[in-house]
Amino acid sequence: MTRSAPQDLDFTDIPTTTLADLLGRAQVMDVSIRPLWTPVPRVAGPAFTVRCPPGDNLMLHAAIYRAAPGSVIVVESGDLDYALAGGNVCAVAQRRGVAAFVADGLIRDLAEVRDAGFPVFARGVIPIPGTKKAAEPLNTDIRCAGVTVSPGDIVVADEEGVVVVPAARAEETLTAAHAKLAKEAAETLDDWEKTHRARIDQALRDQGFETDEAR
Repeated sequence: MTRSAPQDLDFTDIPTTTLADLLGRAQVMDVSIRPLWTPVPRVAGPAFTVRCPPGDNLMLHAAIYRAAPGSVIVVESGDLDYALAGGNVCAVAQRRGVAAFVADGLIRDLAEVRDAGFPVFARGVIPIPGTKKAAEPLNTDIRCAGVTVSPGDIVVADEEGVVVVPAARAEETLTAAHAKLAKEAAETLDDWEKTHRARIDQALRDQGFETDEAR
């Protein structure tokens, strides 16, 4: 049984860079998953997970009628030959309150999606749609762009990338993120530079590199 994060947790003001620092590489989707239009707003919400076999998009189309408002629909596919969704599917998802699509695959009708302002993070676009024949379970553990995603995990996506916060760690991660951001906000660039240079110079000395202490 998967665990959902508490419903009142709001990650929309937390940059993915902050979450990546806290959670590490394993929770960050690979670089091929990018926003398909910019500037894209940061989105955050519980994952509603979908698995689509190559060439088929039935379950994503089914998911838009089953995902709760505020959900981020996350799709395991990897298909680079056929589109998982187009403008109408994205428009209906948006109208029903879905926050975004994060898809290890392609979409089409990008101009329509961009004009509607619906956030889609995916591998790219292609004009030909997939078929609708393969029924798969919804809301099960999937693997999307190198990250295991469980239903109810918190998905945060912005122009920097996509990070998955495991539901069991959501509260502690949000608290740590707010603390990290507050500390950074209170630090001047001069303070940061002083600390940064000391750390870099020490790392160089540890490797036998002679640092220029005079500058």
